[in-house]
Amino acid sequence: MSDDNRRGRDDTGGQDPTIDFGDEFGLVRFAEQDDSGPALSFGGNETEQLPHWTEPPTGEIPRFMKADREASNDETDVWSAYNEPEQTASTGAKRPAVDLTGGSRKFDPGTPPPVSRPRREGRIVIGTDPTDERRRPVTSRDASSTQPRPRQSASRPEQVTRAYRPGQVRDPRADRTSGTGSLSRPESRGGGGRDLPTATAVGALLGAAFIGALIWRPAAVMVIVLLAIGLAAFEFFTQATAAGYRPPLVLGVVACVSAPLSAYWIGDAALPLVFAFAFIASAVIFVGGDGIDSPPLPSTAVTMLALVWIGLLGSYAALILRFSTSGEAFANVGTDTLFIIVAGVIANDIAAYFVGTAVGRTPLRDWISPQKSIEGLIGGAIGTFAIVILVGLQSSTWNSFTDWIAIALVICIMAPLGDLTESMFKRNMNIKDFGTVLSGHGGALDRFDSLLFTLPAVYYLALVLQPWN
Repeated sequence: MSDDNRRGRDDTGGQDPTIDFGDEFGLVRFAEQDDSGPALSFGGNETEQLPHWTEPPTGEIPRFMKADREASNDETDVWSAYNEPEQTASTGAKRPAVDLTGGSRKFDPGTPPPVSRPRREGRIVIGTDPTDERRRPVTSRDASSTQPRPRQSASRPEQVTRAYRPGQVRDPRADRTSGTGSLSRPESRGGGGRDLPTATAVGALLGAAFIGALIWRPAAVMVIVLLAIGLAAFEFFTQATAAGYRPPLVLGVVACVSAPLSAYWIGDAALPLVFAFAFIASAVIFVGGDGIDSPPLPSTAVTMLALVWIGLLGSYAALILRFSTSGEAFANVGTDTLFIIVAGVIANDIAAYFVGTAVGRTPLRDWISPQKSIEGLIGGAIGTFAIVILVGLQSSTWNSFTDWIAIALVICIMAPLGDLTESMFKRNMNIKDFGTVLSGHGGALDRFDSLLFTLPAVYYLALVLQPWN
């Protein structure tokens, strides 16, 4: 096909409306009539012709056709059937007209009211509280009771103390993130929980035994130290087992007693060996256990805590007494130093107790122990300085005023810290005392907790000051 035919030209030079597109589209023929007029039409009853698309917009609102009802002069209202009453075929009565205007519904006076059904007992209604006291059925017991129910405070619920089963490890984080599992505080501010006459009698008996052992020989004092450490370790492991841990009791007590015994016999070089073997023995016990339910990690940690807290810190009493075994020139160094420590700690505890009971208003660490106050801490410090200076005047070893002030200052810092640490552990285990062997004082660990922190501090202070020179 030539180019002329493709452009729509015939052989005569006229305009041919037919174009041949070949095999793809074939022969296409266009209309010959003039289509310049409007392309849209709406029948014979249109109001006027729409403007051509090329004309600019006028901005007018389109005018619609008249309704078919006006064109046909039909006066029939198609919605009248819904507004007029309808006669039923059965009874001949007329139905009430339905209001479609959106107004409020009106019931026919002749229509009977809706029947209310009684609510079934025990039925739960969505949106109500089935445990509400107002919905609870009244019994004869409630009807006969004339006393009103006490109103519970809505500000804060009462704290609940959970009971832990043996083998269940208490999570201390529960006490910090929620109210459940919080520790109860059996003690009250003012120290009213101590039996003062009994505590005084027991303290006097212990003091007499200690002074008698000091006068006799250092080995006799070591016997008292070993008994106190062994009893304190037994109390701790017993309470730890009751709290859900599973420490090896026999191994723990033997290791705690072996530490001061080896320190008194060989020296501080024997302590790492004791703790290394104690840790290995504890690991072997849990490796041979039944499974992970032991539980090995927290139980081993509790075991090592007791070894460090009771065994290692208590060993410094043996190291101080070992001064007296170094020769005749040092015969009184160990016993004098240990006596000053014990006298200063007892004075700190007694003075803090009485001052805190009398004028204590500002709590020292209320979440640990509400008994301990800042006023009691100051009173204990004053009592410690007074007793240390008084005892130092009678000592042949600590005979310098500077040394007295130094040792009294160490006791004033370390003794309350040891007491707070022991109270913190008791609160975490939800107990008041670790034992009851010492009437009026609790257990051995409750009585000697302040000494455990004071002994190593005074030992190294003595090595630095060397008051015997």
